[in-house]
Amino acid sequence: MNDKPPHPHRPCPKIHRWLAIPFGLFFALIGLSGALALYGPALDLWLDPRLSIDRPKDPPLPLGHILAAVRAAHPRRPGSWTLELPRTPDGLLTAWYENPEETQGRLYAPLMVSVNPYTAEIVASRFWGGTAATRLSDWHTQLGLGRTGWNWVGGLGVALVLTVISGLWLGLAGLGGTKPGGGLRLGRLALDGHRLFGLAIALPLLAQACTGFGLAFPRVPESLLGTSGMGHDDDGPTVRSTAMPNDRPVGLDEAVLLARGPFPHAEVRRVATPEGETGTYRVSLRQPWEVNRRHPLTTVWVDQYSGQIREVRNPARFGAGETTMTWLWPLHTGEIWGTGGRLLWFLAGLAPALLFASGVLGWLVRRGRVRDMPVEFGPLWADIRRLAARARPLASWLVRHGRQGAAWALSAIKALLRKYA
Repeated sequence: MNDKPPHPHRPCPKIHRWLAIPFGLFFALIGLSGALALYGPALDLWLDPRLSIDRPKDPPLPLGHILAAVRAAHPRRPGSWTLELPRTPDGLLTAWYENPEETQGRLYAPLMVSVNPYTAEIVASRFWGGTAATRLSDWHTQLGLGRTGWNWVGGLGVALVLTVISGLWLGLAGLGGTKPGGGLRLGRLALDGHRLFGLAIALPLLAQACTGFGLAFPRVPESLLGTSGMGHDDDGPTVRSTAMPNDRPVGLDEAVLLARGPFPHAEVRRVATPEGETGTYRVSLRQPWEVNRRHPLTTVWVDQYSGQIREVRNPARFGAGETTMTWLWPLHTGEIWGTGGRLLWFLAGLAPALLFASGVLGWLVRRGRVRDMPVEFGPLWADIRRLAARARPLASWLVRHGRQGAAWALSAIKALLRKYA
């Protein structure tokens, strides 16, 4: 006869296991790649020092001059180019060409041309997916599988929400339920660590999962919020030049000057040139109060013939639904809280792998697949101290003579990453 009372949360363990065990590896891969992608630009810079330059005393060249250099380097790529200005004085300007013929058929693989903004020198021309940072981004957003992978990742966001909620319910219900005494064993250590760490990281994981789903399927939150055209990287409304073509079209630098008229204190971040005879200049600006946002929200469309401002998108006038949509990306990356937020989100990205490992270990111990051995921290700590004492001379030698070896190891890692990443 079973004397155990019925568990008041019996469905939750099954839901948690049915989701976490089959999808846990995917959660771990998406989390790890997303955590590393947060520092992707720094990784690219580390692998390719050419991407950082010394800032000269002279100011940057006009954008029109830089665009002419880019077009000269890629004469067989007509149409629109988007110039993204560097975020730091020692950074490179990036010219984006959205649909190169070399990557036709891929979900997203533009050409990225890195340009020295002070000399207009073309430093590098690479396709999206050909660098460590962009490959990590592809793994995070689409598992490297294109549109199918994108949809899978969006669906996994829902599965992660249910997994975290069920785990949170179980973790809170199980607090204080551990029986004292009997010594610490492997299964108990794995499950208690899984529970406590899961409770600590649950809210950041929920935020990442919910915002990730919204970024993958923006029409869902847009329909709920009663808005449209506010998805991440959405170009906004289709705005066309209505003036007749003439002998003196508006130049790039003139268009930027006109676009800054309504926002004289804003910082120019991106400029897209017109696409075809009816296209407009699209100038993206960051207003002073838009802090900690990599992707600007303020946008001005300028007629390429008359210079007339055809459309303005000002986030200060957004409604509640539009404002909520614009928060998805900075909340997903943690950039809304600056450096500290990005670090916290990096740790949250590592959490699915740690939770999967500890949860599977505890589950295997419970099912008898792994022996539930005792864990003694006292003797273990004493052993660690003895090993540390023995290793102290070696550590001193490494400190004195290990710089050359460390430099060699870093060079080897860089070479491997350049070859395979």
